[in-house]
Amino acid sequence: MQSISTKEKYNHLKRIIAKSKSAVVAFSGGVDSTFLLAVCVDQLKNKVLVKNQALVKDRVLAVTADSEILPRHELTRARDLARQLGARHLVIQSEDLTISGFADNPPERCYLCKKERFLKIKQIAKTKGFDWVFDGSNTDDAEDFRPGRKAIHELGIRSPLVEAGLGKSEIRTLSKSLDLATWDQPSAACLASRIPYDTKITRPVLEQIENAENFLRRLGMRVFRVRHHDTMARLELGEKEVRFLFENNLCNRVVRHLESVGYRYVTMDLKGYRTGSMNEVLPESRRTE
Repeated sequence: MQSISTKEKYNHLKRIIAKSKSAVVAFSGGVDSTFLLAVCVDQLKNKVLVKNQALVKDRVLAVTADSEILPRHELTRARDLARQLGARHLVIQSEDLTISGFADNPPERCYLCKKERFLKIKQIAKTKGFDWVFDGSNTDDAEDFRPGRKAIHELGIRSPLVEAGLGKSEIRTLSKSLDLATWDQPSAACLASRIPYDTKITRPVLEQIENAENFLRRLGMRVFRVRHHDTMARLELGEKEVRFLFENNLCNRVVRHLESVGYRYVTMDLKGYRTGSMNEVLPESRRTE
């Protein structure tokens, strides 16, 4: 079977979006949702003639869910990106810690969160007269444990990047061609993903993790996670970040700061940074997807 080129998939994506007429985009400001929103703005925010007058018909709306598990810098980035793309942007509140069962941090945590959020976004779409709700899932997401996809399917949320057959590397390539600042942005995930399953999620713990990660970011690191294990912080660093840490003799500074926010032990994972590492110890029998 002949493979489909990235350009053909991109053209297919544009047709999918153009035919959708109007859409609300669940917008995190990450690589995928930024690319999706950019294409939606291009295809849906166009001029139409109404009684011989050219009017801009706003047929795309970006919606970002703000909550305790969203790092503050990501909310700021989402606002900035939506403005740069010329998209109308709405920030809604999602009090995730109040969702029944969420704070207990079960393996289906993402399902509980996604269902609550997308129910709100669907209501917004209905109230404001939009035809569809889009999310930024791509074809590579099927390779990881993603219970949130179940909620997306149950609620009839569309994933145009999946429909077009686009994977992460292709989305990065296309984002670069569109001059999107996010093309080489590291993957992002909510703060709750730093906490092992079945460990209680609390606001103080989320703040502790965010404080620790903000410090690494201020040092100049880009690819990293601070995994929370009670009194121990397990650092997952990219290869460049590991070299940066040792070449600049930053170990003591990192340890001192993480101790100041409440960690007793600071360790570095020799496997390095990888997405979804908390899923590695999850038995197959507990994967409820």
